[in-house]
Amino acid sequence: MKVALITDSGANLSKEFIAKHKNLYVIPLMIIIDGTSYRDQVEVTAEEVYQQIDEKHMTTSLPNMDDLKDIFENIKAKGIKDVLVINISSGLSGTYNAFRLAFETYQQSFNITHYDSKTLGGAQGYLVEEALELLKKDVAIPEIIKALDQQRYHDSLAIYTINTLKYLKKGGRIGKVEGTIGDILRIKPVITVNDEGVYITLSKGFGLTRSLLKMKDLLVEKFGDQTIDLTVHYGNDLEKAESLAQTLKKALHVRNVVLSPLTPVLGIHTGPMMFSFIARKIN
Repeated sequence: MKVALITDSGANLSKEFIAKHKNLYVIPLMIIIDGTSYRDQVEVTAEEVYQQIDEKHMTTSLPNMDDLKDIFENIKAKGIKDVLVINISSGLSGTYNAFRLAFETYQQSFNITHYDSKTLGGAQGYLVEEALELLKKDVAIPEIIKALDQQRYHDSLAIYTINTLKYLKKGGRIGKVEGTIGDILRIKPVITVNDEGVYITLSKGFGLTRSLLKMKDLLVEKFGDQTIDLTVHYGNDLEKAESLAQTLKKALHVRNVVLSPLTPVLGIHTGPMMFSFIARKIN
């Protein structure tokens, strides 16, 4: 059975990964810089965003629905009828609902299964990877959804910390994360996305270093000696990310580790000084 998988750039997938999977389609979210719109990862890079983030007015926006239309025309031309869509958390973006409404136009021609990842970044990317692996094995879509739920809600952990909350506040993504008092006292939150798909504070540390140590401890507590895949997202400090990855490899049983700059559409809301650890258990 041929199945097309559609996701959005919130999944933080590399261009190399996307190119290797011919049934994978990624729709870029939009970044607006001083009134001009750019497609995330296509027309603007993370480096460009972080260089200008304090100098220009930046916001994010929903994908261009013409991009979705083009993808469905491509899929139709290939004779594919079954489509699995994995979107960034509906609790953090209007993308899921925008797609849901758009699908009313296509549901007579396609069998669309729409999955709300309730997460973002590498955690969403891991869900996409899992789905692609199962599709290769011709696993039925209902069984794939069960596997995605297992990974999302039981077998993975996505946590991050930031040097300042000002970007989250500015972008309206603060969720249930405590705000002003943390900046005043230099308390750095360890943030996760809960099962409802919104940001919450999982823990705290006095200063960035202690928050990063707490994040490592949370991974060890969650996975112990189980084998995991690990992604380390960073803003503009690759050297620090490399050091953190080495520390985590010593503390955990890591099969694969990926260092990945946070996609700019997400980085606008975290700022350049951020680090995220995302892990999934290997069964």
